[in-house]
Amino acid sequence: MSGKKVKNVAQKAKGKMKETTGQVVGNESLEAKGAREQMAGDAKQTMQKAKDTLKH
Repeated sequence: MSGKKVKNVAQKAKGKMKETTGQVVGNESLEAKGAREQMAGDAKQTMQKAKDTLKH
């Protein structure tokens, strides 16, 4: 797995942890921030997959 892919997966995991923590403690702001981080990680991962596909 390339470095960028690892970063994207880590960003998604970090976002999921924030979202879950926000849900547990009732912090809507933290929950929303976590959801945004997950979406950003998904978008970056999708773009990286597209780049990889074009290279091959």
